[in-house]
Amino acid sequence: MKVGRAFNWPGWIAFALVLLIWEFGSRNNPALQPYLPPVSRIFSSLGELILSGRIVSHLMITLSRFLQSYLLAASIAVILGTVLGYFRLAHNLFEAVIEFLRPMPSVAIIPVAVLLLGISDAMIIAVTVYASLWPILINTIDGVRHLERTLIDTGRTFGLNRRKILWLVVLPGAAPYIITGLRISLSIALILVTTAEMIAGSKGLGFFILDEERSMNSGNMYAGVILVSALGYLLNRLFVLGEGWAMNWRRGMLAREAL
Repeated sequence: MKVGRAFNWPGWIAFALVLLIWEFGSRNNPALQPYLPPVSRIFSSLGELILSGRIVSHLMITLSRFLQSYLLAASIAVILGTVLGYFRLAHNLFEAVIEFLRPMPSVAIIPVAVLLLGISDAMIIAVTVYASLWPILINTIDGVRHLERTLIDTGRTFGLNRRKILWLVVLPGAAPYIITGLRISLSIALILVTTAEMIAGSKGLGFFILDEERSMNSGNMYAGVILVSALGYLLNRLFVLGEGWAMNWRRGMLAREAL
């Protein structure tokens, strides 16, 4: 087993110690419990919410919005980034627009999205797509532009047309950059979905967390926070597994080509 894939015992032990400190610190300070309840009470609330199905519906809505937004952002960014990275004229035309929009805080466009799309799933998805698109786009452009030109020239030598060069040469060559952008955007998409749900949503985990906070039900509020964190962790682990498979496949393909 590779060291990078070994189970991180020190990290999980440290995490468990933090939870124990939280548990005993809260139990020994009753005045703190309305704001920071014991961990055991939070997990008890989470279990009750899951068994009753109350929080599951919010989870499914958030997950659906996340998947729609993330997949749409990835599709747009990879296609657009490949074109802008490959065609220098196109990059020069749109570089100023990209550099102007990219640093803008994504939360700042939520009022604009509400004005244009109303309080709806379309608004939440649009805001999330906008926020998670940039890391993928920038990394795809960089990956294509850093690709060795000899690979493209070799493809032309073998009679590949431009479409096949983009599909068979450029995209596989830029894959490490694209995957990096996809992984960064994974957490950004989840953050923006829950944030938009808090600001202008009536369903979803973000709305659930804010609604429980307004009701002063801190146990349920923290249960929602933990569920969002667990969802983010699970999505990241699944992505890492998929990334490992994809990169092993790519290394195997390159090794076969080198023989």
